[in-house]
Amino acid sequence: MYSHIISEKQGIVQLITIDREHKLNALNIELIQEIGLEIDRLNKEKLVRGIIITGKGNKAFAAGADIAEFAKFNSKEGEKMSTNGGIVFNKIEQSCIPVIAAVNGFALGGGCELSMACHIRIASENAKFGQPEVNLGLPPGYGGTQRLSQIIGKGRALNMLISAKTIGATTALNYGLVTQVVPIDELLNTCIQYVQNLAHKSPIAIDAVIKCVNTMYAENNGFNFEINQFSECFERDDFKEGTQAFMEKRKPNY
Repeated sequence: MYSHIISEKQGIVQLITIDREHKLNALNIELIQEIGLEIDRLNKEKLVRGIIITGKGNKAFAAGADIAEFAKFNSKEGEKMSTNGGIVFNKIEQSCIPVIAAVNGFALGGGCELSMACHIRIASENAKFGQPEVNLGLPPGYGGTQRLSQIIGKGRALNMLISAKTIGATTALNYGLVTQVVPIDELLNTCIQYVQNLAHKSPIAIDAVIKCVNTMYAENNGFNFEINQFSECFERDDFKEGTQAFMEKRKPNY
């Protein structure tokens, strides 16, 4: 059914696996849209009590966006990419079925943003989180500036965002970015057990809780401002230098 994800129903759990292990599960545009379609389907059918999103293999949840795909984009193309990706991430955040990110390894850039759109994040001991977009001459484009600030606070978020600093699982736990850290071989079972515990809770009440929490940020126009800033950067020399340097595996010269 899909080209880049594997979606499997396991009892009351739906497991969505990002299936681009050869690219460290980097997120391309089509993959993000596939996740959106699956979230739509699951919320319409309401046959499971929890959705788990993870990456294939043990190295990466999702090691950022597929930079080769957008390195030549102009501002209009960047705006479309950011807007459409943001719609999908909002679907995850607003899902009436709880979505758990099983973060197995790198969650960088768009991968970190994807994990933050999920309601709960549980990480393996080798997990690493970061928003390194400034190295490319860009801000995050899928809500990263907004959600990171909401989850870990303005000061810590700004530090990560402007320094492109990567943090490990223990620091992520201390920051409140994840709720639990477990050995890699226990990660999926831990997430499945989390969903199974939800079977004893009212799904109507859980849906209400999600809506209530999201409403706190409903009037925040920072997401639209982020899209504008993201797209404008596609016309700047820093973006061209940053993406070229990434492709050539060298440090950018800003």
